[in-house]
Amino acid sequence: MYRWITIPDFIMTDCCVIGAGIIGLSIARELAGHGFSVVVLDRGSLKLSSSWAAAGIFPPAPMSDDPGDALTHWSDELHRMWAAQLLEETGIDNGLRTCGGLHLTASAAHRDQINSEVRSWQQRGARATLLDSSSIVDIEPCLGAAVSAGLLVGGYLLPDEMQIRPPRHLEALESSCKRRGVVIQRGVTVESIQIRNNRAESVLTSEGHISAGAFCLSSGAWSQKLAAAIGLDIPTRPIRGQIALIRMPEQILKKIVNRGLEYLVPRTDGYMLVGSTIEDVGFDATTSPQAIARLLAFATQMIPSLVNSPVEQSWAGLRPGSIDGVPSLGPVSVGHNLFVASGHFRAGLHQSTGTAVLMAELIRGVPPSLDPRPFNPLRPKPLQGHSAVDAYLARTATDLA
Repeated sequence: MYRWITIPDFIMTDCCVIGAGIIGLSIARELAGHGFSVVVLDRGSLKLSSSWAAAGIFPPAPMSDDPGDALTHWSDELHRMWAAQLLEETGIDNGLRTCGGLHLTASAAHRDQINSEVRSWQQRGARATLLDSSSIVDIEPCLGAAVSAGLLVGGYLLPDEMQIRPPRHLEALESSCKRRGVVIQRGVTVESIQIRNNRAESVLTSEGHISAGAFCLSSGAWSQKLAAAIGLDIPTRPIRGQIALIRMPEQILKKIVNRGLEYLVPRTDGYMLVGSTIEDVGFDATTSPQAIARLLAFATQMIPSLVNSPVEQSWAGLRPGSIDGVPSLGPVSVGHNLFVASGHFRAGLHQSTGTAVLMAELIRGVPPSLDPRPFNPLRPKPLQGHSAVDAYLARTATDLA
């Protein structure tokens, strides 16, 4: 196992993680906890990561035979443990808590779909309760005006839906990494990965070379370009999501409110997140006045009193969408020391803990706790236009029509 050797323009370490977002930091923390020396490289600041821009909604995660569900279920359990550990290590409360979520509809024509979704949740072992319009008001009185206006006619309650504060969680992760000896280098661009005899030897960066026993590519939507440079097809399509943050005199909403792809997330300190969009605009992480106006219109439709609440800020993030809706996790070939952890799309925060433990096991060469084969980075992919991302984009177009 390598240990730190620092000479001019050259660093050697056990593992070099490319990308310091939620996935990269989580993997680095887990590896460092097992005695690995780790260097993490990132082109930007923590606030530029897609996870920083996320809302932090964790739907219930019942176990099933679906690989994605299995990863989310495992991650869900680990999040509770990590939240306690991070608080003890760093003193930062990441805001993980069970608040429940309302999944509502404005159309009576969607009742059959709502009933089907409730049955699906219940068959998978999650608690789910059908709601009529009066039940919605009983649970959240502040939605009374939306119900009276016919904007909410029914839905269901997921009492075990959770939320987390992404900026706090990322700050806690970075602090924990540093306490465990991880070196995080920001403002560093990875220019190429040097391959020899089917193994990665080093990466060339804007600050010099880094050699390592293993490398992990976890740079979100930017992973595809780096992978393609060494002949790997790891599709990670950037999909923009925009969010607005409203400041309220006091919090009047207790539960997360979901209506289609739009949502309200109440924070205990009086803030309200309003999201989101799903936009195929390449690597454009700016906000648009039209999208933010639409989100704010949704918020004031749901809770008219929000019209008097100032917009604290708005932002956008780029989700790394995979072609088939499943992240790529594992080595790029048998016996290779180059690993990939990318393509989580909307579930990166939720699946980050399980991803970290699984990737650390694979990198360390120990038996994995979860079958990694469904996440093989080189698995067959569906054709563009038939992907999970395209299905979301089509749903967005339908919802806005």
